[in-house]
Amino acid sequence: MPRTKGIAFGLTLAVFAASWIAPRWPVEQAMHSSLTVLGLVWLWWHDRRWSLRPMHFALICAFIVAHCIGARWLYSYVPYDAWLRAAIGWSPAEAFGWHRNHFDRFIHLMYGVCFAPAVWHWLRQRWPALSLGKAFGIAVMLIMCSSLVYEWLEWGIALTMSPDAAESYNGQQGDVWDAHADMLLATLGALATWPLTRRERMQVAP
Repeated sequence: MPRTKGIAFGLTLAVFAASWIAPRWPVEQAMHSSLTVLGLVWLWWHDRRWSLRPMHFALICAFIVAHCIGARWLYSYVPYDAWLRAAIGWSPAEAFGWHRNHFDRFIHLMYGVCFAPAVWHWLRQRWPALSLGKAFGIAVMLIMCSSLVYEWLEWGIALTMSPDAAESYNGQQGDVWDAHADMLLATLGALATWPLTRRERMQVAP
């Protein structure tokens, strides 16, 4: 693994380990973190088989880091507002009139932003005949489909829990349209990468 990727991967592992220091909700965090472990294993394996561009690799690592933070605070309780108040004296909750914690919204948006470039690059590695536009369109659809499958997974897990536990795990915060908003934000995040994707020249990895 090249040095830049090794540093990004090492920092991601460090954040994952740090997120487990004195966990507040260990059972729920473990449920969320199971995806982190799978994601790290997949990233290492995929990069060996289909080499990612350093920027794409770093974006996926950034997403996993954000997910580690969300998992520690079960998304609904990430104190980003308090952090921003302390750091720069600005409160997004006050500025935008928010009455819920929006870290889960942020993570779904970042899913599209961070994964879409790597997905279209992989598609063109596998099928070089694909035009950039077609590869990007398929990448967006894959982001949409995987977002839907994830919401199904959350729903299935919630069926095994008590109503209070399911609410805490899913982070709906009383929003009956939570799953719809999450899928929409992932789609918008993926679409937002088109200007960057369009400027990149395809370099098929060996």
